[in-house]
Amino acid sequence: MNGEIFRTVAGDMEIELEEKRSTFIAAVRRVATEEEAEAFVKERRRLHPSARHTVHAYILKKGAERYADDSEPQGTAGVPTLEAIRRAGLSDVCIATTRYFGGILLGTGGLTRAYGGAAQRVLDAAGVAEFVPFTDYLLDCTYPDYQKLLQELPKFEGRERGVEFADRVRLTVGVPAEQGERFAARVVDHTAGRCVPEKKETVLDSKTL
Repeated sequence: MNGEIFRTVAGDMEIELEEKRSTFIAAVRRVATEEEAEAFVKERRRLHPSARHTVHAYILKKGAERYADDSEPQGTAGVPTLEAIRRAGLSDVCIATTRYFGGILLGTGGLTRAYGGAAQRVLDAAGVAEFVPFTDYLLDCTYPDYQKLLQELPKFEGRERGVEFADRVRLTVGVPAEQGERFAARVVDHTAGRCVPEKKETVLDSKTL
């Protein structure tokens, strides 16, 4: 298995808030590489060509951490955005916050609170997904047993990967690795030994928290 357990955002999200007539539009996306993060930031800038600033920060599980203030006073924009991701314990996450200036200066404290607050709000709205080891199994079973096993799968937080229908059913499923042995034993017991799970690979898969 490649990788380790980690938490990231459950999906893309965008929120908007106003602070003393300045509008802050924060967007978050799950990214796996620096190239994906930078492409996301460019996308946000294209969406808001008349905005004065598009601040961003990202943390990758492979170790990269980057931020940019985009002409805001140093330490008032990128850093609080990065800190919001750190506090949430997330990785493979990029936040880009666009600011439309409203004509009233916010000061360094106001900017820090606004950018940090926007980052926190978009993370809260996006939700969290935890990637954990899932073990895949191949189940070669009869048609009646196939129907039984489909009913058992949700009890183990499992998910169907694929199915082939012929004289028998070849069903591929994934279950959290910590439940793998219990699941395999349940299959054998539930089918009176007619189906013995064949263990395949273990991969990281997401569970929404």
